Amino acid sequence: MPTTTPAPDTPLYIVLNAGSGAAETDERRSAIEAVLNQAGRRFHIELVDDPERIDEQARAQAERARADGAILVAAGGDGTINAVARQAVEHGCPFGALPQGTFNYFGRTHGISQDLTDAVHALLRASIRPVQIGTVNGRIFLVNASIGLYPKLLEEREHDKRQFGRSRFVAALSALKTLVLPHRRLRLSLEAEGKEIHLRTSTLFVGNNRLQMEQVGLTEVTPAVADGELAALAPKPVGRLRMLLLMARGALGMLADTDDLVAFGFRRMTVRTPRYGRKRLKAAVDGEVLHLTAPLQFEALAGKLLLLVPAPADAVRD
Repeated sequence: MPTTTPAPDTPLYIVLNAGSGAAETDERRSAIEAVLNQAGRRFHIELVDDPERIDEQARAQAERARADGAILVAAGGDGTINAVARQAVEHGCPFGALPQGTFNYFGRTHGISQDLTDAVHALLRASIRPVQIGTVNGRIFLVNASIGLYPKLLEEREHDKRQFGRSRFVAALSALKTLVLPHRRLRLSLEAEGKEIHLRTSTLFVGNNRLQMEQVGLTEVTPAVADGELAALAPKPVGRLRMLLLMARGALGMLADTDDLVAFGFRRMTVRTPRYGRKRLKAAVDGEVLHLTAPLQFEALAGKLLLLVPAPADAVRD
């Protein structure tokens, strides 16, 4: 998609998640301020120290950004980036990301450094490129959305991270613990691209991130995500051991070689729960767990997010 370059004096309204501690927050804020003050760039940092207020604060900054012709920026993990991006889309603002999450799929896909100082420098030289978003029942997601076992896994992971620390090792052990416990299967009816699929599955996962698909080895649906579609993934009904083997294959990037997974690309999909009608379902949207009412309507929307992407010299590649 075509890119444009913002004016060098365009203000930046930055929504900064306070994170896990005052010292870490002060360090991040100081790093951002140092680069922007040195560059003589106008900016405002809005500190979010209460997660319950992030939508309210992001909306207020988006309104200011639209009125001032400014760029709206999110500094934090996937949840913060999603919350601020939603407001950027709603208000038609250019959007910048300073990713600080554990896995950072969104930032890595677009070449944005996780080193905060480098990312702020890159933001000052970035161009605006319209990029695809996904929606489920009108709710925006940048990386993925899911129902079933995956939201439960995320809840357990967040609990374990608070208790044992935030690391990929803790996340992996938490996922393993969740998988070996008993869990219910969903009965779903999917309508996509003129076809209907009936499934019994532990989880339905919908991805909007090429890098995430590549890392688990799903070469069949990776081109779909890069070509204006979303990717639907659902494990078939299998026993606990085969489910663990399926997860191991995903960790090794070998999901393309298994028959235990349904995977396909789509632009629009309706998900129904035939046995329960308009059932409330627990869902995970870019890592945030919430409740949605079936039927679920998934859609890929091309070019809806006006993202600041790094210049080639600043882009970070895996």
